[in-house]
Amino acid sequence: MNLPENKWLRGAIPALLLHCSIGTVYCWSVFSQEVAAYIGSPKSHVEWAFSLAIFFLGMSAAFLGDFVEKDIHKSSLIATIFFTVGMVGTGASILAKSLPGVLICYGVIMGIGLGTGYLSPVKTLMLWFKDKKGLATGLAVAGFGAAKAIATPIMQAIVARCDDNPAYMFMIMGGVYCVMMFIGHLLLKKPAGWVEAHDKQTVGEFLKKFGSNFKTCFSNREFLGIWIMFYINIACGLALISQEKPILQTTGLGFMTISAIGTVTAIANAAGRLGFSAAADGLKDRNTIYKWIFALSILFTGVIIATRGIINGTQPILMALCIALLIVVNAGYGGGFSNVPTLLSDHFGMKSISSVHGMCLSAWAIAGLTGNQMASWIVRHTGEFTEKVLADGRAVKVNPVGYQNVLYVTIALYIIAMIVCWTMVGKPHKDADA
Repeated sequence: MNLPENKWLRGAIPALLLHCSIGTVYCWSVFSQEVAAYIGSPKSHVEWAFSLAIFFLGMSAAFLGDFVEKDIHKSSLIATIFFTVGMVGTGASILAKSLPGVLICYGVIMGIGLGTGYLSPVKTLMLWFKDKKGLATGLAVAGFGAAKAIATPIMQAIVARCDDNPAYMFMIMGGVYCVMMFIGHLLLKKPAGWVEAHDKQTVGEFLKKFGSNFKTCFSNREFLGIWIMFYINIACGLALISQEKPILQTTGLGFMTISAIGTVTAIANAAGRLGFSAAADGLKDRNTIYKWIFALSILFTGVIIATRGIINGTQPILMALCIALLIVVNAGYGGGFSNVPTLLSDHFGMKSISSVHGMCLSAWAIAGLTGNQMASWIVRHTGEFTEKVLADGRAVKVNPVGYQNVLYVTIALYIIAMIVCWTMVGKPHKDADA
C-alpha cells in the first residue's frame, strides 16, 4: 500500500503516536504506592524504578544516537519492542511480587525503549518542517509531556476494575501502546532525498564511533554549555515537580482541588513544550528561550523565598504565588526539552543531529538520578514533618520548612544556568548545515 508522502502522515502523526506512548513513564508516581503495597516493598525502594527508567532513557539515547541517525525505521521498531516488553514485564513482576523484576522491566528495559523512541522521530520532524522546526519538535515533545494527563484517568479506571491491582493495567496498556507505537513505526519516514545509511558496524567500530562522538561533543564549549543548561533545568524541574503534591498540601487545599491543580501544571508542562519551541522559530537565537525560562524561574523562586511562601502558604496571595511557581517551573521544564534538538541543530547542523541530541540527553539521565533524590534528601533531613488537616478533612504529614529549603538549592542552580546561558552558548553558526 502506497501512503501519501506528507509531513503530517510521515512526520507529525507517527511522532505523536510514539511520544504519547512512551511519555506515560511519568505516570509511575500515580501508582507507585499501590505497587509498593502489593509487592510488599518500601515505597522509597519502588521509586527507583522511575529513576532508573530516566537514567536508561538518557544513556541509551547517548549510546544509540548514531544508530538512530542511520536507521530510524529500525530504531523505532526496537523502541516499540523494548517499551512493550518493559510494560508487560512490569505487570508480570508485580504479580510475582518481585522488586528486582520491576526495577529491571520498568527501569532498564522500558528505559532503553524510551531512549530510542524519544530520539527516533525528532530528526524526521525537523526535516519535514524545515521552516518551523521548533513547532514540529514542540508538538511531538508536548505529546510526551501530555501523556500523563491523558493516560492517568484511563489507567486509574483499569486499576479500579482490577481490584486495585496495577499488574493487569500494565499488561493491558502494554498491548495498547504496542499497537500505537507499531503504527507510528510503520508511518515514520524521512522526506525524499534523505537516504538512511543502513551500514553495519562491528561492536568495536560502534564503540570507537561512540568514543569519537563523546570526545567531539564534550570538548566543545557550546555543547558543554547546552548540556549544563539542560541538566540544571531538568534537575530543578524534577526537584520541584516531585514535591508538587506535598507543597500544595501545605496550603490546606482539599484533595480534589490539589488534583485539579496537578492537571493544570501537567497542561503547563505540555504547553511549555509547544509554546516555547514555537516562539523560538521567530527568534534569531533560540538560546533566548532559555534566558526567558531561567529568568522566570529565578524571579518566581526568589519571590517564594523572600515571602517564605511555602511555609506561609495558607495565606491566599502566597498560595497563588506557590501555584504560579509550580506552573512556571513545569512550563520551563517542558520548554527546555523541546528547544534542545533545534538549538543543537542551529549550532551543529542536521547531518548528525540524532547523535549530538542523543549525547545531550545523557544530561537527562544524570538529572533523573539526582533531581528528585536531592529534593527528597533535603526534605528528609531539614525541617520537621507535622500533621496538616486539608479542607476536605483528610490529615496528611507535611514538612513546609523542608520544601522551602529545596528552593535555596534550585535558585542557586538556576542562577548558574543563566550565567552559562550568557557566557558559554553563542549565537548560531551560519555555516551549520541545514
